Amino acid sequence: MTVSSPTKRVEGLDFARALALFGMLIVNFAVITGVEGKGSDWLIRFTGIFQGRAAAAFVMLAGIGVALMTRKVRNNASPASIRSTRLDLWKRSAFLLVSGLLLYAVGWTGDILHYYGVYMFIAAFLITVPRKVVIVAASGVVIMAQTMQVTFNYMNGWHPEQPFMEYLDFWTVEGFLRNLLFNGYHPVFPWICFFLIGMVIGRLDLSNPLVRKKLLVTSLLSAIIVESLSRILLQTSLSVLDVESAEYLFQTGPVPPNLFYILSNSSTALVVIILSVYFAERFAGHWFTNAIVNTGQMTLTHYVSHVLIGIGLLSFLNRLQNQSLAFSLLFSCLFFAASILFSVLWKRKFTRGPMELLMRKIC
Repeated sequence: MTVSSPTKRVEGLDFARALALFGMLIVNFAVITGVEGKGSDWLIRFTGIFQGRAAAAFVMLAGIGVALMTRKVRNNASPASIRSTRLDLWKRSAFLLVSGLLLYAVGWTGDILHYYGVYMFIAAFLITVPRKVVIVAASGVVIMAQTMQVTFNYMNGWHPEQPFMEYLDFWTVEGFLRNLLFNGYHPVFPWICFFLIGMVIGRLDLSNPLVRKKLLVTSLLSAIIVESLSRILLQTSLSVLDVESAEYLFQTGPVPPNLFYILSNSSTALVVIILSVYFAERFAGHWFTNAIVNTGQMTLTHYVSHVLIGIGLLSFLNRLQNQSLAFSLLFSCLFFAASILFSVLWKRKFTRGPMELLMRKIC
């Protein structure tokens, strides 16, 4: 495949970021309002599509962004420019880490930003290495993660009566590292794989129709094969495993993020990204495309606002517990619509969102 060379911004990536944000809103508001299983079958199936997949696309897009941002350094690798770029990435990673921990401290235990910051810190070491090395690194991470999942107790640290809702020792050194590396919501092993895969994709020429077609076909076939293999293994393994063990090893959901989850969600994330590039290119200049692209360029702002404003509003309305899935989905749609409106109005005066401006000023 062709290595990326154009300097023009690929607006389809911003379009995909907005879609990933929307999926994360659906998942996060559903979790915070406790609506699991409280709705019609089609609503349960619809919202289940985004579980783990939206965040995976979000992280993969971050990896693509880093690859595009460091393209000049990679092509003209002077030691000074490489050091300067790594320092910039490390500053951004520190900003994201601190921002995420602050959100966690105010009650948002599902935060992804502090993980995101660690992914970026590690990825900064790989900005100039060959693509094959990045692929090997991602493969090694998946193998290590799968080994850890079958070796150690995955539930260690989680409240026995509120699994995956309350982490008991997060603010201790041991608990923080366990959560960060092994069994948190988005642990480095294996979630950084999405970031590394994004770094590989970001080095390709996504403006080339042939490259996009190959990526789309390959990712579609991969998703179908992995999902089919997962279902077959879930059924056939029941002769030697109980249901819980079979699901632990072969399901494609996010808990635990096993090999099948990584392969399936990498594929579907890439499908969404490539289709977004096609859509944004086909309808370039249309008001709808521009609005979604503007929203995608401010995802850090909207992620923070969905915690401080969105969850804050739910708390004020006394809607944080025992809600229906229909209410949660409606609230997600309304919040996303408000985010689009804010993005369009804000971008009339400023080039970056509030949080993006703050990060740029500090870093």
